[in-house]
Parts: sequence; C-alpha cells; structure tokens
Amino acid sequence: MKKRKILSGMRPTGQLHIGHLVGALENWLKLQDEYQSYHLIADYHVLTTNLESESIYKDSIEMLIDWLAVGLDPDKVLFFRQSQIKEHTELFLIFSMLITSNRLERNPTLKDQVRDLNISQIIYGHLGYPVLQAADILLYKGEVVPVGEDQVPHVEITRELARKFNNQYGTVFPEPDALLTVFPRLLGTDGVSKMSKSLNNAILLSDKPEIVEQRLKKAVTDPQKLRKNDPGRPDVCVIFSYHKKFNPGEVDEIRTGCESGALGCVDCKRNCASKINSYLAPVLARRVYFEENLPKVLDILSHGETEGRKIASETMKEVRSNMLIG
Repeated sequence: MKKRKILSGMRPTGQLHIGHLVGALENWLKLQDEYQSYHLIADYHVLTTNLESESIYKDSIEMLIDWLAVGLDPDKVLFFRQSQIKEHTELFLIFSMLITSNRLERNPTLKDQVRDLNISQIIYGHLGYPVLQAADILLYKGEVVPVGEDQVPHVEITRELARKFNNQYGTVFPEPDALLTVFPRLLGTDGVSKMSKSLNNAILLSDKPEIVEQRLKKAVTDPQKLRKNDPGRPDVCVIFSYHKKFNPGEVDEIRTGCESGALGCVDCKRNCASKINSYLAPVLARRVYFEENLPKVLDILSHGETEGRKIASETMKEVRSNMLIG
C-alpha cells in the first residue's frame, strides 16, 4: 500500500536541544517508517521574527546535522531548504490571493506570538506565515501534518486554502489531516521558561557530558528545599521532570527520597546528568561522525533539494495549467 505523505519542518535557529528531541524529533523517527516523509528547513520563516540573515545557512546545516544525529534516515526522508526551492514562494503568492487579512488576524497562534515576543507592529510576512506554511505542505501534496495542539489552527488554514484553490480552479491539492501528537513539554533549567538556547537554559543535543553536568548543577530546584534533609516537592522541580523522561525506572524512588529529605539535590542532579548523558551518547557519537564528514551532509541536502525541486515543479505545472496561466 502506498504510504501517505507528511511534511514537517523547523526554523533553523542553530543547534537543537532536548526539548526539540522529546517534542518533535522522536515523533519524526517513528513516522519515517510509516509515511513518505519530507522535512523542511524553514529558513525563510526565520525572517518573520528576525531580519538578521547572516547565520541562517550555518544554523541550517547545524540543524540538519542534529536531525541526522538523532537517527532520521536520508534513505527514508528527503531534507531540503525552503529558500532553495523557488516554488515555495510562487505558491505562497498564489495562496495569498485566496485568504483575507481578517482570517489571518484571527489565528490564535499569531496572537500568542505577538504577546510572547512583545511585538508592537506585525509585519506582513509574519501575518502571512501560515500561508507560506500551507504552501510548504501542499507543494508536496502533504496528506498528514504531525502537530501539537497549538498548531492545529495552521493546518485548518492549509485545508481552507486547498479547498478554496480546488473549488476555484479545479482539484490539485489534498486537504491534509492534522496528526495530533501530545508532545512532552520540557522547561528550561531555570524551571520557568520554555527551553531555549537564547535564554541559556537549554541542554543541547551536542553538549558533551561535562557540559550537561555543569548545566544541571546550575538548574533551579524546589526553592523550599535548601538542604539535603529538607523535604522536597518533586512536582515543582525541573530536575524531576527530566528524570521522568530520561530515568523513568527510578522515578518512584526519587520521589520518595526527595519528599522524605533523604535525597539531596546535588546527588539527584548528578544522577539525572548521568542518565541524560547515557541517553544522548549515541546521538553525540553520530553528531561527531557527521561533523567530521560534512561533505556527506551537504550531499544529503543537495539530493533532497534536487528531488524536492522535481516534485515542486510538477505540482506547479498542475497549478498553472488549472489556472490557465501556464
């Protein structure tokens, strides 16, 4: 039976962290065997919130290395940069004629970003980024989009645009389904904010064991547990949340020790660092391999972009034919 197509992507902002691993990449690993998978390096999307572009290429390569290091298989998946397949922007332009600004302003994810980033004025590209996302997905006739609950509104906009185009010009695009995935959310080591490299509260997939240990040493724990014998509250401690992911076999024991005061934070952090390092060891080894074999990484990217252009070109031939403009 023919596999259904999925497209997923990330904005390239540099090396990835364990939040990306548990929030998306582990899911992608499962899906690459079940679906025909396309993974997009969304480099144009970076510009919606940051016009600085000098690091985009380097960050794109770093992100691709992390994708390969966690086990995404170039024999099963195509990887490509949005900017290198010009049909993305052509389809974006066409789709932008099929949706109103009022509809885009109702996008709840946009409202959240404006609030979180304290944006005073929304640029046109930011308002329209769900339209570019729709072009990213439908250019490859994506049928399934793996997303968290907060991204479902984007998939709905994609479905609306596919439907509007098909009704206006004749059927070209599928209406993709959202593959809703419950992503674990890992807070950063500050225990407050979402894990982010820019906030210096992240554990990177590329961190060596001693760096992981240093980051966890500085991690914020239960403010009421000041000394080893003080009873703790594991459910308010970010280290305990890491144990639940990377050390599930000891969670009950750690909870009991923390709540009784028998387990001190120093020992708890050391144990957690050990488990994270064991978990990341094969990822780190593969990352070193790809760093030392950069031409192989660039060949993988070049192949993905060549194949992506072929698919995108065929889709746009259909689009222009149906619109009577090509």
